[in-house]
Amino acid sequence: MTTAPVTDRRALRDFIELPLRLHPRDRYVPLLQDQIKRWYATGATSLHLAYDTAGNPVGRICLHRDAAFDAKRGVTQQLFGLTEFTDSAVAGVLFALAAAHGHDTDRLFGPVALLPNETGGVITSGFEQRGFVDSAWNPAHYPTAYLQHGFSPAFEADTWICENLQATDPDTAYPFDDTRLRTEGLRIHRGNRRRLTTQLPLLRAMLNASFAQLGYYTEISAEKLAAQTDGLAHLLDESLLLFLTRDEQPVAFVLALPDISPFLMRHGGRMALPQQLKLLATRRRHRREAVLIIKGTVPAEQGKGYLTLLSRELTRNLRAAGYHTLRSTYVEHTNPASAASYRRIGGRPLHGHTFYERNTR
Repeated sequence: MTTAPVTDRRALRDFIELPLRLHPRDRYVPLLQDQIKRWYATGATSLHLAYDTAGNPVGRICLHRDAAFDAKRGVTQQLFGLTEFTDSAVAGVLFALAAAHGHDTDRLFGPVALLPNETGGVITSGFEQRGFVDSAWNPAHYPTAYLQHGFSPAFEADTWICENLQATDPDTAYPFDDTRLRTEGLRIHRGNRRRLTTQLPLLRAMLNASFAQLGYYTEISAEKLAAQTDGLAHLLDESLLLFLTRDEQPVAFVLALPDISPFLMRHGGRMALPQQLKLLATRRRHRREAVLIIKGTVPAEQGKGYLTLLSRELTRNLRAAGYHTLRSTYVEHTNPASAASYRRIGGRPLHGHTFYERNTR
């Protein structure tokens, strides 16, 4: 086998299409093609393909570094992501390439694109269940390949699914004394498509504050958040973006989105203007299932039940809008309180989830 960097449009097309050939179209959810093209165009990460002796692409990987993530973990790391392979032998070639690029680092870490708080990871169970946006899906031989090549799990977690929202009583699942709204000066705000650009700075401040204590999280800049949420306004269900203020100061937030995973599966991750228009025209079809993307409380306000309040309001809104299923991006095993909030509404783990790391010296 050989490897080569992606340097032209044909190779970029092969890079994008490889997982669409390897994985079942009804389980694997591709990243947006435009996102990969942006990373390629800006040089945010270098893309590489592995080829068999006949010249056919059989694996892919992206390679990059991040000084802020190194500082957070106290080691130098060669990061890798978008990692796909036909078998363990191909995986070994890709990992050797990553190790060569990271010869001056302490550790290989991945798969991440570009960081753990963006997207990435490997599922370790639940392979028969489809993936969903902002989460991972891979076949069962992937975790085995990582272990065979000397990697160890890091930040082990589960994704979650709550399948019976319409039979859930939000007030029983998330009890909260509403008299506190007045006595504590609490106010619940909804997302607003037209004002989303003015709401994002407030959400970014809460996001960075509430997640700073997590070992995998690095602060997100205004520019990166804008890039990650590009196009969010046309997808947003305003009742599923909630944030709480106390005396006009932000204290907690929750964001769920309609689950457009089946749409992305059908269109191979393409979201050009024709797909955007089609999604807009059919958006009501995607209002049966939702994905909880992120939630949090700023550190000084944790332990006061504010996320319980927002979880109640979110569940009320999901039920009122006709949603029957809520999936959640990964929750670390070290965060039992967050997992318990899903159990309250009949949730269960969906996929085991982890990142992998290996010392380079």
